[in-house]
Amino acid sequence: MLERPEAGERAVLVRLGIGSPASEEELQEFEALAVSAGAVPVARVSGTRRSPDPRFFVGTGKAEEIRDRAREAEAELILVDHPLSPSQERNLEQLSGKRVLDRAGLILDIFAQRARSAEGKLEVELAQLKHLATRLVRGWTHLERQKGGIGLRGPGETQLETDRRLLARRIRTLTSRLESLARQRDTGRAVRKRVPVPSIALVGYTNAGKSTLFNRLTGERAYAADQLFATLDPTVRRLKLPHTPELVVADTVGFVRDLPHELVAAFRSTLLEARDADLLLHVVDASDPGHAERMAQVVEVLEGIGAGGIPMITVFNKTDRAGLQPRLERGEDGQVARIWMSAATGRGLDFLRDALHERFGGAVARFRLSLGPAAGKARARCYAERLVRGERPTDEGGWLLEIEASRAEVESLCRAERLDFAAAVSPCSTVGGFVESRRAAASDVA
Repeated sequence: MLERPEAGERAVLVRLGIGSPASEEELQEFEALAVSAGAVPVARVSGTRRSPDPRFFVGTGKAEEIRDRAREAEAELILVDHPLSPSQERNLEQLSGKRVLDRAGLILDIFAQRARSAEGKLEVELAQLKHLATRLVRGWTHLERQKGGIGLRGPGETQLETDRRLLARRIRTLTSRLESLARQRDTGRAVRKRVPVPSIALVGYTNAGKSTLFNRLTGERAYAADQLFATLDPTVRRLKLPHTPELVVADTVGFVRDLPHELVAAFRSTLLEARDADLLLHVVDASDPGHAERMAQVVEVLEGIGAGGIPMITVFNKTDRAGLQPRLERGEDGQVARIWMSAATGRGLDFLRDALHERFGGAVARFRLSLGPAAGKARARCYAERLVRGERPTDEGGWLLEIEASRAEVESLCRAERLDFAAAVSPCSTVGGFVESRRAAASDVA
């Protein structure tokens, strides 16, 4: 019978390069993850393999090296910066006599420490249980023993089967509760859409400075620290800029390389704050030598949750560390595309405020919106939000509406109603000073 070894804080870090040597940046990030979880790295083991070993992942010789390094450093824990199968985890534990944790298990542990809201705790617990469900067979042979003794022999349920059944029941309960919370969120979003308030979501790699920027913009005191996953639960606050309609800003959970699938699935409702935003501020650590790779990984996650088509401004943060000057750059379409600034010092923050004012507080314009015969819902929404200034039918049985709104509102409308902005919208003449009066009229009616 194999009992799992106790876990302590002194840890050996293992990172292999599959097909090529492991980069120093990846090793440093993994060490930062370990420190964020409370571990004390006492040794490193790295190397290169052509492909993972089915028994130990790292190969027999490297596994023995890990065992020896753990004994020499008096480590209690072995952290592996790769996804391990249950059998690979079990085999490494049997060989080394130390507790073994892979990358997914380490990130789940960090999230369990940082969750504060009721929903965040439920999401973390669900992710942990789904991860654990695949690892009940990893050598806990004492869970397979049936009760013995007079009157207790014969067919029965093993302890392992009992634990699996209880685990499945708890997963169903958590899933049901999270679905209920998701419905509440959807109701809240529906209410916000009836009285539209433009929303902004801060996204980016963990420790890029999102929470510090959030505090600078909103005047809040959300927790911010120089560590991975310093904040886990999303924070939403209102933002008022001069001559700009009221905005809503959401600080979302940071992304990381090889984010466990269990977490992506469990935090889908939280990540919807990014998917439903009118604008994404992609915060990037400009002082990070590997920031280009980090940016690509964030974009990949955004596309995976359906947020790939949302307008985005890239904010290169920590210019004070990188020795760069604050500046603003525009894209080929003339819109603000990139901003260099420092959230810690506040230098360059005016560039970001100007960009938000330009996008959301610019002059209201008149647009022609071409709707097909099946777009009756979009037409009704335009009337409900008091955007329509004129209408005429088309030969195809649809409608050509003349609407009055900001560009951001029209983009949000097209995204919500699944309309191609470029094909459905054409500009008319600009009209100034209408945003406040139209919203005031809407609030009076409400």
